[in-house]
Amino acid sequence: MPQNTPTPRVVGFDLDMTLIDTRPGIRAAFEHLAAETGVAIDTDLVVSRLGPPLEQELAHWFPEDRIPQTADRYREIYPDHAIAPSLAMPGAREAVRAVQEAGGRAIVVTAKHEPSAELHLAHLGIEPDAVVGRLWAEGKAEALRAHGATVYVGDHVGDVRGARTANALSVAVPTGPCDARELRAAGADVVLGDLTEFPAWLADADAG
Repeated sequence: MPQNTPTPRVVGFDLDMTLIDTRPGIRAAFEHLAAETGVAIDTDLVVSRLGPPLEQELAHWFPEDRIPQTADRYREIYPDHAIAPSLAMPGAREAVRAVQEAGGRAIVVTAKHEPSAELHLAHLGIEPDAVVGRLWAEGKAEALRAHGATVYVGDHVGDVRGARTANALSVAVPTGPCDARELRAAGADVVLGDLTEFPAWLADADAG
């Protein structure tokens, strides 16, 4: 009788400050937006709290009735200002490849506008199997469930909540605005130093 073949693992990854350091690019895009609109924006503050949807950040700087139009304009200018300056996080490419080389699928689930996320990944040579955008915190569970993800890797307490809502294992990295203590307090199952530790963790998890 043939042995049962293990079901390939599906691992979800957040984007900003998990796979990609988008701070230089987002700062540049917000500086352009500030110059264009005449609104003073503290871009250092903006990039210190990446994770939530764009509209939440814009609400700190613009009146409510201007947010939809301003968000649309930001997404229009984003490709020209934010893609080139942004960098891959240490271990990002290797983490995605580790999933795929183990026979699994790596997906990106992010609050970022999906076309912008795809531009970032293509520019940096990070090749997930699928990208889903415009989902935040518990809302990420929608895509994680749809793709059958059993692990979700992120840097924000919102990512932990998304993983738990999807009944996926929450693997957290304190490479964004939330430190290890915050991530554990939010319910992260595993906290790694950064993604350079992920392939070894995955190999151990698969072996177990």
